Amino acid sequence: MCSRFELETSIHSIVAGLALNVPATAAQAHQARAFQRGEIRPTNLAPIILPGRTLAWLPWGLSVDWQNQPVINARSETLHTKPTFKPLLNRRCLVPATAYVEWRAAGKLKIKTRIRVDNADVFAFAGLVGDGRFTVVTCTPSTSIAHIHDRMPVILDRAAQDLWLSDRPYDEVKSVLASYGGTLTFEEQAPPPQRQGELAF
Repeated sequence: MCSRFELETSIHSIVAGLALNVPATAAQAHQARAFQRGEIRPTNLAPIILPGRTLAWLPWGLSVDWQNQPVINARSETLHTKPTFKPLLNRRCLVPATAYVEWRAAGKLKIKTRIRVDNADVFAFAGLVGDGRFTVVTCTPSTSIAHIHDRMPVILDRAAQDLWLSDRPYDEVKSVLASYGGTLTFEEQAPPPQRQGELAF
């Protein structure tokens, strides 16, 4: 599951790196100027890429009536069977990122791990849009990071991005929803040091 991702780059780098059309409206331009780089959490406003490679700004997480928390991830294997996602299969988007975060279990510890595409300033997840919000599609992990978590966001290369954003039916584009075939790198953030006399739980 991806519950945090990072966007440590400028809107100009997103536009250039993902071959976008520059935001056309005054509202989009204002949001681009106000964008705060860093870690993006559920319900945060984030830039996404719509068909035509245009930029939009939506909150992360679909609103559903069967739970209080937003639905931030959608399993690629069951998109076509789940009532939440079936209506969205032709409402596809890209989600720009510079890294994403998972927590690796080590005994009783959970170690925060930053994962990114090697030699890429910015890359893109597969996403779906519904009711003015977006969710990130996940899949089984690439071999190099399977020890960290049993899921990962679907990361799309340029050809897969074009196919995912196309107007072709879902059955003709679902093949892109696979583990990333390129090189991923990761770095662990050490937990804060335990103070003397402090018990670990």
